[in-house]
Amino acid sequence: MIQDKVLLEDWIVACRSIDVEDKPKQVILMGERLVIFRNSKGVHAFKDLCIHRGAALSLGEVKHDCLVCPYHAWEYNDEGNCVKIPQLPEGRAIPNKAKAISYSCQEKYGFIWVNLGNNQPDFFYYKEMEGADYRNVIWGPQEVNAKPPRIVENFLDVGHLAVVHQGFLGTETHRVINDYSVNKEGNRIYSDEIAIYQPDPDGSGKPKYVYYTYEIIRPLTVLFTKKDRENGTHMTILLTIRPETESKSVAYGILSFDYETGLSDEEIIKFQDEIFAQDKPVVENQKPEELPLDLQVELSLVCDRMSIAYRQYLKELGVVLGTN
Repeated sequence: MIQDKVLLEDWIVACRSIDVEDKPKQVILMGERLVIFRNSKGVHAFKDLCIHRGAALSLGEVKHDCLVCPYHAWEYNDEGNCVKIPQLPEGRAIPNKAKAISYSCQEKYGFIWVNLGNNQPDFFYYKEMEGADYRNVIWGPQEVNAKPPRIVENFLDVGHLAVVHQGFLGTETHRVINDYSVNKEGNRIYSDEIAIYQPDPDGSGKPKYVYYTYEIIRPLTVLFTKKDRENGTHMTILLTIRPETESKSVAYGILSFDYETGLSDEEIIKFQDEIFAQDKPVVENQKPEELPLDLQVELSLVCDRMSIAYRQYLKELGVVLGTN
């Protein structure tokens, strides 16, 4: 398991809710191989290992609300206790050591989240999925050969929109980013509205300015809101990252709209995939691979204030994975 006290004690996305239905799901999170399964009580996460002979529990099945090992059919209840060993003679007690290692797990906002430190910290609030005002589309998984902070910072980087995503999210003739401030209110860190000129931000074919607001939610979860002042509409994207290994990550997102897009979920996902595919080669080849938390290591501009705030936030929390 990757040792990072801050991340181990946080809720980290494991997979989409739809990935765990009747069959157990194997997930690698922070270097740890997990099995996620669902029974009548909800979703649960164990270390993907049977204490008996090391079989992967994810290859088993859910039966009688228990996770059944594929090798010798040992049955584990949702607390990780072995409640049945078929090989034992009748009346023989199940050894106390016959347990699976369990982790805190919950299902929220279309995803399954795991806390490897077995804490129950407060979960962030995503208002777009708490009511009926927004249409929400689940995006991902997208594998990236990069460390999580580099992926998150790319999402917070407003200056690259008219370069990497030219013709989609910006234009060559409008690359200037006006000064903006980063605001801190309690635990909330967010930017002012930033004017972004886009060639077709609402599907009408008409170029115009829209206004982005970025917000840091958690070390591996961030948000931006796009506001169209002309139409009075809003779109948000929540990005959250699963660290798989030291250098491999998996990205997920929620795209939320308070207006009719005229697009199917599949079309929205396809477009987001195309945008992410433009970012991937840049992020996967950045040096150093770790995000420098010393602000003197890389040259920053005023338009990088959100990135700077994110680095300061990680440093204050003491995040180790993917930082330097």
